[in-house]
Amino acid sequence: MAKDRDKVLCIEDHGETAALIAEELADRGIEVIVARSGEEGLWTIIKEIPDLVLCDIRMPGMSGYEVLERLNELAPRLRRIPFVFLTGLGDREDELKGRRLGADDYVTKPIDFDRLFFIIKARLAGVTSSIPAPTAQNLNDREIEVLTEVARGKKSREIARQLRVTKRTVDFHVESARTKLHAETRTEAVIKAAAVGLIKP
Repeated sequence: MAKDRDKVLCIEDHGETAALIAEELADRGIEVIVARSGEEGLWTIIKEIPDLVLCDIRMPGMSGYEVLERLNELAPRLRRIPFVFLTGLGDREDELKGRRLGADDYVTKPIDFDRLFFIIKARLAGVTSSIPAPTAQNLNDREIEVLTEVARGKKSREIARQLRVTKRTVDFHVESARTKLHAETRTEAVIKAAAVGLIKP
């Protein structure tokens, strides 16, 4: 039987925040399971094997860092699960620590739900820490420019007119960017490029 919806586990000790995240994501077609502590979250990961984990960092008892460390230990027995930290922290060192542990992304509070949803869909589409993140050096300026216009919903002919180049040239740049980003489609290329900050639709 085909799976109807993506399943996301939200590990968040603050009740109102957890409820808001669950409501917002459910409205966007995502099934959300809520765990109110790190210990409960780790058990739920093992039991439910969600498609992605959203996890607060600072929680009583087991912290988000500890959840991720334990998940890394269990990884051989579980499939690779994208992991996104949710936190009110603004310290760059905290973000770097999370990424060193293998976190796929880092979202600060108050949460921008459009951005959060975009990150979730990008990670579920295959952008994980096991794939080298593209950098500004991977795509040239023209490829970034063309992908940005694709992200805004423009067709190749419209982009060609805007940039005063041929449609063939636009398609060439899109295909080149798609190849560099290891994307199957131009839509997936846009998602991957936006997820790592190469373009801003």
